[in-house]
Amino acid sequence: MATSPQGFIKPSQQQQSSQPAIAAEILPIELALQGGGAHGAFTWGVLDRLLQEPTLRVEGISGTSAGAMNAAVLASGFAVEGADGAREALTAFWRRVSDAALLSPLKRTPLDILLGRLSPGNSPALRAMEWTSRTFSPYELNPMGWNPLRPILEDSIDFNRLKSSPVKVFITATCVNTGQPRIFHNDEASADALLASACLPQMFQAVEIDGKAYWDGGFSGNPTISPLVRECSANDTILVQINPVKRRRTPTTASAIASRVNEISFNAPLLKELQMIALLQQVADLGHCEGQLWARMRMHRIESDYLNELDYASKMNAEWAALTALRDEGIKAADTFLAEKGHHLGKRASLDLSELLEGM
Repeated sequence: MATSPQGFIKPSQQQQSSQPAIAAEILPIELALQGGGAHGAFTWGVLDRLLQEPTLRVEGISGTSAGAMNAAVLASGFAVEGADGAREALTAFWRRVSDAALLSPLKRTPLDILLGRLSPGNSPALRAMEWTSRTFSPYELNPMGWNPLRPILEDSIDFNRLKSSPVKVFITATCVNTGQPRIFHNDEASADALLASACLPQMFQAVEIDGKAYWDGGFSGNPTISPLVRECSANDTILVQINPVKRRRTPTTASAIASRVNEISFNAPLLKELQMIALLQQVADLGHCEGQLWARMRMHRIESDYLNELDYASKMNAEWAALTALRDEGIKAADTFLAEKGHHLGKRASLDLSELLEGM
């Protein structure tokens, strides 16, 4: 069977071969999935590619917002028909998201479509929505608390099967009153937990669970890494990062400034946690036992320059053409990772966390 130089089999090669896969050690991995609205379709593509890799087994997934939805859909589908079931479930979920957006007023202009732009930033409806959200709260605009994602989640996820799925899921939401993260596990997962993880307070009412109100998990963990270390046995964690950490240019327009503020805010909890992990690993290197739990963690990252060219408004574009374009970029990014850094899996980290300690 043909393989890449690192031993990873491309999907097309798996389909062409009629021979069973050569017995190889299966490597358990963990996934950390960021939130980012429709940009979560990039993560869909990454997951679709990784699920086709016969030498990898997903043990646990920590996700926030769209990342949490991807995680729950994958785990639910995996519980029924393994990797193929997970891939089918993810495709069906994103198709439902696109179908629900057909009546949305947030559309790209004909010029945007002609120029191949994914962002509906020039949409008059978006401008109106931005002004309205700064003037009125969702409690005034949407007193019944309706959320179009609820029926999509209920149709896409079998929460009973999710409870018994072999893939551990960790969903992060932020407690409104304390600002602390709340991690929902498989047996606590529900449509409410996922909606809480994706609850932008300017757009939706806080989601109440067990008498407490929750907002988007990105405020406290995007995503949270610690449960993967504490509750999973895999040593390799792949971070799928869809919010750019660095920008080459300083934003100067109102929309660009707001977009960058959003990116910094939703990356901050993750960067702080990665810095903490880097410090603990340094402690472990010095022989102190308190860092040993974290020392075994090997961090990797899948990202794409393609996402760096997109603005905040593109996170609200759920047109099927836009979602599949993001999916294809995710598949490409995962392929690149496996080809260039896949040989690090099971051996050493390919993401140098010590760089995050520079300047501290």
